[in-house]
Amino acid sequence: MASWKNLDTLSSYKKLVKDESRVDIKTALSGEDGAKRMASYKVPIGAGLTYYYGAKAVDDALLKKLAALAKEAELAEKYKELYNGAVINTGENRLVLHQLTRGQLGDDVVADGVNKREFFVGQQEKIAAFAQKVHSGEIRNAAGEKFTTVVQIGIGGSDLGPRALYLALENWAKANDTLKMKAKFISNVDPDDALAVLSEIDVAHSLFILVSKSGTTLETLTNESFVKNAIKKAGLDPADHMVAVTSETSPLAKNSGYLEAFFMDDYIGGRYSSTSAVGGAVLSLAFGPEVFARILAGANEADEAAKNEDPLENAAMLDALIGVYERNILGYPSTAVLPYSQALSRFPAHLQQLDMESNGKSVNRFGEPVDYETGPVIFGEPGTNGQHSFYQLLHQGTSIIPLQFVGFVENQFSDDVVIEGSTSQEKLAANVSAQIIAFACGKEDENRNKYFAGGRPSSIIIGRKLTPKALGALLAHFENKVMFQGFLWNLNSFDQEGVQLGKVLAKKVLAHETDGALKVLSDLFEI
Repeated sequence: MASWKNLDTLSSYKKLVKDESRVDIKTALSGEDGAKRMASYKVPIGAGLTYYYGAKAVDDALLKKLAALAKEAELAEKYKELYNGAVINTGENRLVLHQLTRGQLGDDVVADGVNKREFFVGQQEKIAAFAQKVHSGEIRNAAGEKFTTVVQIGIGGSDLGPRALYLALENWAKANDTLKMKAKFISNVDPDDALAVLSEIDVAHSLFILVSKSGTTLETLTNESFVKNAIKKAGLDPADHMVAVTSETSPLAKNSGYLEAFFMDDYIGGRYSSTSAVGGAVLSLAFGPEVFARILAGANEADEAAKNEDPLENAAMLDALIGVYERNILGYPSTAVLPYSQALSRFPAHLQQLDMESNGKSVNRFGEPVDYETGPVIFGEPGTNGQHSFYQLLHQGTSIIPLQFVGFVENQFSDDVVIEGSTSQEKLAANVSAQIIAFACGKEDENRNKYFAGGRPSSIIIGRKLTPKALGALLAHFENKVMFQGFLWNLNSFDQEGVQLGKVLAKKVLAHETDGALKVLSDLFEI
């Protein structure tokens, strides 16, 4: 059994704190040595993706120290315990099994008398069979016509991950003639969200997926009511247009108000649920179950790669170690995620929840306060849009913010245009390459307004093309990075008590059980 200790009690971490030497990225990337460094500081992730970290403030000596930290923190052993079914979620006394949705990494995991891998495969097969019946027209609307649109109703992890994955592959699916149904998403309890989606779809040809593990999520059930009202106004029966993704014990599980129910699992947190039925239903309906299977295959490749016990040959572990070094030794409070792919427009939003809900903790896994910084603030936008937005602060602001770029050699469509001697995709690649060097090396100028200090660290994940398999690997890489960082900080990265207090107080407001400042605030919204 691995031992769980706070980061600041580890001798290898104490050595890092005392080590005042720092790597100068400008010097490291200059000349021929810089070229060799950029080419050699890389680790494969899986599914054709590679993690390049030559523009990070590390060298061989520091990498050895980070490897020693990984060994002392027993990161590989903790991951092994996780995928073999140990109770890693101490807050809720639960196993953590999202990797098991995409492959068997170790021993059979049996919980509550059920082989969980078999359970997840069974749900995937059930979803695939349902999707095929919808696509073939065996399952039709009341008029005997095919459904053309699928709408997911959920919030948090029931929305952010699946939405990000759908948008990431929508153009790829169009280019490869595998877009079976358009997908829309309703998440915000703001009525304008539901009404906006309902105003742009044909309700009669739409299939709705209600996603709620408990079957009691207030925002989701409220939006379901909007949808049911719209279906009824169209003269239709909501039961003919709705399916549920829920737990086996929820009130939605065996309910005649739904065409079918697919089951998620108590051992998978919402932000880790994109490869479960939460993402599986909407993505299989939108693209076909074969495409969803490729997402799972790519995720499994990255999960397998994360088992590597050598920290310097394990991309997710190394990414995590460098991130902790930047957070705790260099004192950088934020990380920007910058995909140079419009398809990944909502991926940073998913990573905000994944990272900040997992590691935004101030107590360790035993409920004891920690005396060091934990999860960073995550934000981002696709390039090149971000270059014309917040990159000014990234380049010349007073704070150094580490950067995580993502880029691809080819675009998802085969078409492109040549303007001024280069294609749009070549311009995109040129921009991300230039930004990495500009951030790292800066620019000398006597005019201080045009001076760039440089020294801004970055990494980049590069693949040939954003395909379903590559997307799955990208998703799993970040899930595993967050997991390893939680292990290092000795956190429970798999509960989220921080989202609960606001919900409790909101219920008091709705029940008119308020006083003091809360009453004054709530009264301001009375019509």
